[in-house]
Amino acid sequence: MKKLAIPAILFAAICTALPSIASAKMQDGKSIVGQVETIRVHELNLDYKARIDTGAKTTSIHAVDIKVTGKDSDSDDMRDHLGETVEFTTLNEKGEEARYKGKIVKVSKIRNAQGVERRYAVKMDLGWNGEHKTVAVNLRDRSKLDYKLLIGRNWLEGNYLVDVEKSDDDD
Repeated sequence: MKKLAIPAILFAAICTALPSIASAKMQDGKSIVGQVETIRVHELNLDYKARIDTGAKTTSIHAVDIKVTGKDSDSDDMRDHLGETVEFTTLNEKGEEARYKGKIVKVSKIRNAQGVERRYAVKMDLGWNGEHKTVAVNLRDRSKLDYKLLIGRNWLEGNYLVDVEKSDDDD
């Protein structure tokens, strides 16, 4: 009898734990992310340690040496560049570098502690745990910041919930 009791107890414990493990990964059909996650930028073939920021409307990536090409590339009004091609260099926290060229899909007016600035945005495919989501990503020099990729609400909405106690290692 004792030989059957131990496997039965183990089986019951595993069956009881499985629903709570599953609910930690998904809630209401949404994946749970922590305040820092490893995000793959597929166009760049690079991984970034990204800060998840529910206070940021738009996702932002480290970008330097930003150059606009096209017929209106000499204009001082950034909105004239919508639809044009922008080229920039980026690097992740490991120092891995990539050059990217994409179409400007948006010019955003960003308010932050330094004041107001305008930024170009391009569409990028961001992946996490095998999931893909393409969103507008604005370009900013984040060299003085710890995280070279900041994930905003435009990536989170509809698919993700944030658990500030969750660690990137929990995935």
